[in-house]
Order: sequence, then structure tokens, then C-alpha cells
Amino acid sequence: MYFMFARVSAAFILSIAFVGFVIGPARAHEVMPTIADMSHSGEVRLVLRLNGEAFVAGINLDVVSDTNESPENADYDTLRALAPDVFADRLRAALPNILENMPLSADGTRLALREAALDVQDPGDFSLARTTLLTLTADLPPDTQALSLGWGQGFGSLVLRQQGPEVPFTGLISPGTTSPEISLAGQGAPKSAVSALLDYIPVGFDHILPKGLDHILFVLALFFLSTKLSTLLWQVSAFTIAHTVTLAAGAMGLVSVPSAIVEPLIAASIAFVAVENILNDRLSRWRPVVIFGFGLLHGLGFASVLQDFGLPADQFVPALIGFNIGVEIGQLTTIAIAFLAVGLWFGRKSWYRARIAVPASAIIGLIGAYWVVERTLLS
Repeated sequence: MYFMFARVSAAFILSIAFVGFVIGPARAHEVMPTIADMSHSGEVRLVLRLNGEAFVAGINLDVVSDTNESPENADYDTLRALAPDVFADRLRAALPNILENMPLSADGTRLALREAALDVQDPGDFSLARTTLLTLTADLPPDTQALSLGWGQGFGSLVLRQQGPEVPFTGLISPGTTSPEISLAGQGAPKSAVSALLDYIPVGFDHILPKGLDHILFVLALFFLSTKLSTLLWQVSAFTIAHTVTLAAGAMGLVSVPSAIVEPLIAASIAFVAVENILNDRLSRWRPVVIFGFGLLHGLGFASVLQDFGLPADQFVPALIGFNIGVEIGQLTTIAIAFLAVGLWFGRKSWYRARIAVPASAIIGLIGAYWVVERTLLS
């Protein structure tokens, strides 16, 4: 009897720990890739949207998805609370080191970048990352054919975008690497369809794992309904088809719903599905239909991410497909982790639903309900 109690307790703790690991950083300082928009007209102009505090604090953004996970978190929080003008001075002091590690080259010759403007937001909600806009310029030599930009180790990922009349470019630059040669005169070959597709797979995956906490919780709620593979397939298929539709429509500009509406509804979908797990132990006929409707909402959330990142105009469809593939891989990885953590070991036990699925669903439902209130109040 004691052994059985210990085993049940261990299973319960493992399931709660797994859910807690996923949702723990929900209110923390999530790290997003830096986005750089590049233009050129007599000079090169780079507008970077970045988490400036992470750069000043020296956080290794290659390995940290949330600043609370970093040993420099205390420094980060101190910087996060500074007034815009005070933090701007701190960022300027760190700027030489940042520029040293992001070499901009014209036809292989390094250019001297300099600050042109710096816009720091008010502190606002301390539970959220603060966006800083840093504008850099450099003199452009005559007859320059192509530019390339290096991105430092420890800086995390960089989304580099150039929208021009000749050869627009959008690419995800990994830390410690250099972008491909970006043509200014239209002589370079545009990004291939295969290259665009492959470039956007990690963007989609990254939005699920580790940064898509609300989407992760929704997928986990689907998982905890039943251990039957057919049950999971029906739900995941309905969710996938639905979010693919609105993701495409949103990315193409056919549908636009304010995030103040979408985000609370996404949170409500998490709470609804979790509560239904508690009330029902099998797949009802109408649950896939409900999940399809919720999938439409989540697709709008994915589309808002793509609007921030941008899609290459010359390879719009392959990049969109790549992003969606990345999202699907992220969802399947979430399910695989959940299965290996609890389903494989305890899924066939008679007490699995009472001791694992229901408590885990209850936690997910409470988090979803909390997000509904929070996102409604903050909208």
C-alpha cells in the first residue's frame, strides 16, 4: 500500500512539475529575437527593435529564452526599472561593444556604424519586456553592390529585413554568423523557395517552444483528455487545419483582428478545454468542432507574430509554409515530451485520469482563467 501511494504521488508530482515547467515563466521577461529593418539611400540605415536591457546586462540570449533564467537577472530587473533617459545613457555606454560584434560590410569592406536615434519606452508593466528602438547609420560607398551584416555570439537570433524594389530580403540570422550578401543593385539572385521555407521553420518552432506558452498549454489540454491515439489525432487535426486557415489569411492581410480581442479569447480557449477534460473522460462529437473554432483564434495569434517578423515578398508562400511546419513540429514536440514525461509511464494505469490528467487540467484551466482576466484588464 505504501509503495502504491508513493508511486501515485510521484506520478502526480511529475505531471505537475511538467506543467509547472511549461507555465512557470508566463509572467516573466520573455526574450524575443531582435528585428532589424535595413534601408539604403546614400547611407545605410538600420532600425533595430531589441530588448536593450538584456544586451546591457550581458545576458547570453543564445541559451536564455526568459531573463529570469539568467544569472544576470537581478541586473536586468534593475535596468528594466530605469527611466527611459537614464537607461538610454546605459545603453549608449554599452553600444561600442555591441557595434564591435555586429560588423556591417559593403562588398567585403567593413563600414563604421553610428547611433542616429534611440527611443526607449517608459517602464510600464515590469512583467513584460521593454522594447527599445535603436537606429544606426553608416556611410555607403558609391557603386556598392551588396551588404552583409554579422551578428554577435550571445545576441540571440536576428530577423533581418530589407524591403526594396529590386531584391527584397528577409532572413533569420543565427548568433555568431553573418547574413548572406544582400544585393542593392538587383544583381543578386533572390532567395530560393527551398531556402525561404527552411529559414522560417525555426521561426515557427521557436514561437511554440519555448516561447508560445499559451499555445503549449492548449496542446497539453488536448493531450490530457485521453491517452487514446485516435482521440488525440482528431483534436490535433482539427486544431491544425483551423489555425492554418487563419494563419494564411492573417499573413496575407485578408483578416485582421486586434490582439486585445484575440489574446483574451485564446486564454479562454485554454480554460474551456481544460475544464471539459475534468467533466468528460472521452471525446465528444462536438469537441473537434469546438477545437476547430479555437484553432481559428490561435491562427490569428500566429499571424500576429509573422506580421512582426515579416515575410519575403518574393517567396511569400514558401516562407509561410515553413513557418507553419515549424509550428506543427513544435506542437508535436510538446506532445512527445508530455507522453514521455507521464503518458508512457502512467497512461495505462487505472488511476491516471484521477491522479494526473484531472489535476494537470485543473492547473491549466486556472492559468487560462487568470490570463483571461489579466489580458482583458491590460487590453
